[in-house]
Amino acid sequence: MTQVIWQCPACRFRFPGGDDDARAYICPSCKIGKTIIVRELTPQTNPTNINYPAKRNVIAVLDNIRSVQNVGGIFRSADGAGITHLHLCGITATPKHPKMAKVALGSEQSVAWSYHPNALDLVRELKAEGSAIWALEGGERAQNLTQSVCDAETIALVVGNEVTGVDLDILEIAERVVALPMRGVKESLNVATAFSIAAYYLSG
Repeated sequence: MTQVIWQCPACRFRFPGGDDDARAYICPSCKIGKTIIVRELTPQTNPTNINYPAKRNVIAVLDNIRSVQNVGGIFRSADGAGITHLHLCGITATPKHPKMAKVALGSEQSVAWSYHPNALDLVRELKAEGSAIWALEGGERAQNLTQSVCDAETIALVVGNEVTGVDLDILEIAERVVALPMRGVKESLNVATAFSIAAYYLSG
């Protein structure tokens, strides 16, 4: 099957699909015109893999992320940003979840991960081993992530539950609480989106 661009001559609705796409017979938008192939898509080989090395070692702790879609998105961002390990804690889904592969698209196989029932216990262990614990969270202690500097060899970035945030006991032992600057009316971003920004920033 070849990937192509279909377009409706009547309403000009345009969409990608296979050259055997059943939607091509009748336009999925206007339901009147018969779409035609207007362009064949040529597969690109690794167009964005620039292979810049990460400037520092960053690992991440996923503290009770409830959405498997968010976890899958975090895996993809972790792969792209060069995060070396994802610690999946509590109710956070692991790559064994049947829906993970659809979102992670293979990154669940390229990023090292482990499961831990208790995020607080894990964070205490990581801190004892020398990792700098940074919690991605709002609140009075929060500093602007883009203005934060760290010379630690390893940063453990903790992201929390979509509703309750990072565990309060983890916040108490975190060296730093960092947040992304918000310029609109909302106070936070989706956890997978926020993680992506922070991961790329911290890995350098």
